[in-house]
Amino acid sequence: MPSSAVPPASTAQTAVERSAIKKVSVRLVPFVALMFFVNYLDRTAVSFAEPNGMGQDLALTAAQFGFASGIFFLGYIVLEVPSNMALHRFGARRWLARIMVTWGIVSLLFTWVQNSEQLYALRFLLGVAEAGFFPGAILFLSQWVPSRHRTKILGLFYLAQPLTTVFGAPLAGWLINRHGLFGLEGWRVMFLFVSLPAILLGAIAWFYLIDRPADAKWLTADEKTWLTGALEAENAGKTGHEGRGGHAKGDLKAAFTNARVWVLAVVYFGFVYGLYALAFFLPTIINGFQEQYDTTFSVMDKAWITAIPYLPAAIVLFLWTRHATRNGTRTWHIAGPAVVGGVTIPLALYMGSPTATVAVITVTACSIFAALPVFWSVPSRFLTGAAAAAGIALINTAGNIAGFAASYVTGWLKDWTGDYYVPLYLVGALMLLSAVLMIRLASRTRPDADAEHREPAEALR
Repeated sequence: MPSSAVPPASTAQTAVERSAIKKVSVRLVPFVALMFFVNYLDRTAVSFAEPNGMGQDLALTAAQFGFASGIFFLGYIVLEVPSNMALHRFGARRWLARIMVTWGIVSLLFTWVQNSEQLYALRFLLGVAEAGFFPGAILFLSQWVPSRHRTKILGLFYLAQPLTTVFGAPLAGWLINRHGLFGLEGWRVMFLFVSLPAILLGAIAWFYLIDRPADAKWLTADEKTWLTGALEAENAGKTGHEGRGGHAKGDLKAAFTNARVWVLAVVYFGFVYGLYALAFFLPTIINGFQEQYDTTFSVMDKAWITAIPYLPAAIVLFLWTRHATRNGTRTWHIAGPAVVGGVTIPLALYMGSPTATVAVITVTACSIFAALPVFWSVPSRFLTGAAAAAGIALINTAGNIAGFAASYVTGWLKDWTGDYYVPLYLVGALMLLSAVLMIRLASRTRPDADAEHREPAEALR
C-alpha cells in the first residue's frame, strides 16, 4: 500500500476521537436528557397544579405553596452526597434506575393528596427519592468524555431542562383540562400521567445505560482505547485520582476542604435561586396578569405563555455552549449571563403589559440556561473519582438549598409585602453576586499554567 494511503497518526486519532464523541452524543446523551426531562417535569408539576385548582382545593396561601415547593429540596439535601457516593460505588446504571423508579412511585401518590400536610410530606419524600439524580447524571456524563468535549455534552443534556417547560407546560395544561377523568380533578390527572414515565424509564435505564466506555459494545476497540486513555491521562493530575494513592474517605475530605468547591457552590446557589424563583412562581405571576391587566386566560393560554421564555432559552443554551466548546470556556461565558439575569429579572416588574413582562423574563431565562451547562464543565476540571462525586454533589446541594430558599422566601416575601418587587430584587442581587464570585475565582490565573491541565480558576480566563 502506498504511504500516501496511510493517514498520519494525528489524523487517524482525530477521526477516532470524532466518531467516539459522536457515538456518546447519540447513544447516551439523548436518553439521559430524556430522564432529566421527566425529572424536571415531576419536580415542577406542582407549579402548574397550584394556580389550576390545587391551591384552591387545598386552601394554600402563597407562603404554604412556597414551603411545599421548597421542602422538596430539604429532602434532596438529606441524601445528596451519600447518593452520589453510592452511584460512584455501585455504578450509574443501577443507581440512576433505582432513583427514577422510586421517585416515580412517590410522584404518583400526589394524585390523591388531600391537604397541605400531606402535600408537605410527599414533596419531602419526593426529594429523598430523587436525591442524587442530577449530580449523578452530571458525574456520569463527565466520566464519558474528556474536558474539551464536556461543555458540548453537558449542553446537549441541559437542553432537556428548558424544553421540559416548552413541551411540559402545554402537556400539563392539556392534562389539567382532562378534569373528571377517573373521577379526578384536572390537576390530579396531571400528576397521575406525569409520574408513570419515570417508572418506565427507570426500568429501561437498568438495561440501557453503561457505566464506562470499556464496557460499551457500540464502541470500536480503537474508540474504547482512545476514550479510556484520554480520560485516564486527564484524571491523573486531579484530586481524587486513585492512581495517586487516594481512597474514598480521603477524596471526600479533599472535596469538602477545597475552597474552589465552596466558591462554585455559592456561584451555583445564585443561579439556581433565580431558576426556581422563575420555575415555581412564573405560572402564578401569569395567572395574576388577569386581574392586573383586566384580561382572561384559559388553562391552555396560561400553559403556552409559561412556555414562551423557555424555547428561546433552549436555543441560546445550545448556541452558547457550542461557542464555549469551539472557542474555549472563558469567565464571561458564566459571569456575563449572571449579570444579564441579575439586571433583567427585577426589570420585568416595571413592564407595562403582559407581553413586555414575558419578553424581559425570556431574557432572564436565556441568561440562566446559557450559563448552567458551561458552569458544570468546571468542577470536573480538577476533581475525579470519589472526590468528583462528593464535590459535584456538594455544589448541587447548594443549588438545592437555593431551590428551597427561592420557593419559600419568594412566597413569604410576597405575602409580607403584597407583591413580587422585593422577592425579585433579591433574585437579581444573588445572581450579580454569582457573577462577582466567578470573576474573583478566575482572577487567580497563573498565565504560565499548562492549558491542558489548568484548574478551574486558571482555565477560565
